[in-house]
Amino acid sequence: MSLLSVKDLSYIYSKDTPFQHTAVDQVSFDVERGDFIGIIGHTGSGKSTLVQMLNGLLKPSVGTITLDGVNIWDKPKEIRKIRFKVGLVFQYPEYQLFEETVEKDISFGPGNMGLSEDEIKERVKNAAKFVDLKDDLLPKSPFDLSGGEKRRAAIAGVIAMDPDILILDEPCAGLDPLGRDILLTQIYQYHKERGNTVLLVSHSMEDVASVCDKVMVMNHSHLEMYDTCEKVFSQGEKLATMGLRLPQITSIVDSLIDMGVPLIKGTLTVENAVLSITEYLKKEGRL
Repeated sequence: MSLLSVKDLSYIYSKDTPFQHTAVDQVSFDVERGDFIGIIGHTGSGKSTLVQMLNGLLKPSVGTITLDGVNIWDKPKEIRKIRFKVGLVFQYPEYQLFEETVEKDISFGPGNMGLSEDEIKERVKNAAKFVDLKDDLLPKSPFDLSGGEKRRAAIAGVIAMDPDILILDEPCAGLDPLGRDILLTQIYQYHKERGNTVLLVSHSMEDVASVCDKVMVMNHSHLEMYDTCEKVFSQGEKLATMGLRLPQITSIVDSLIDMGVPLIKGTLTVENAVLSITEYLKKEGRL
């Protein structure tokens, strides 16, 4: 049984008004426990609306969302419990910081779960460690942190609830390249160590290719593609029709292939490209 099952999901904003707009239209997919899935698509394709339905912030206009075999809207009064199991980190999550100290902010979610004081402290400690927030930062005001530290503190607040599924909506938006690489590495390590399912919404094909196993492609409210990174990013022409591009290294390797160099189509990382090119040069006697 899939951890998360979505069937015929639709969401209509301002229904039955002149401003009616279908943001998500008849989307179906399954997510297995331990998956790391990227969600890509042009602006307005329905990505953010989709993930807000997955943790119960938005109620579908049509369709069902099943978590561990249970429809999340079977008991609407208990939808709050779903948000502990499906944690959502919004874009620019640092704007959600509000407590007096970093420690209190991270402990806010676990505190609402009815956990003991010792369990809350342990979760705060572990979450801070996952995002590399040093102990001396915990007593500080979150507003005294750097931009990257604020981002990590906000993410730690969701991780501290130990959700079965962690959803991140553009977590690297606005970060410099170094900050982005650090945060992606921390998210990847969290996934590997905890085995939790992660859904990463991103406009960066490079980010998705570097950490994700599968990719969902949203296009004009529909789910157009859902497959492994290798299979999705091997279809550059189809992605281009949706206003999307391949990761840069994938485009470079594909161009070399078109020039007759026998490399691997759909190469996703610089490391793999280097290995492939090195092997080719050795065979040609150029190294």
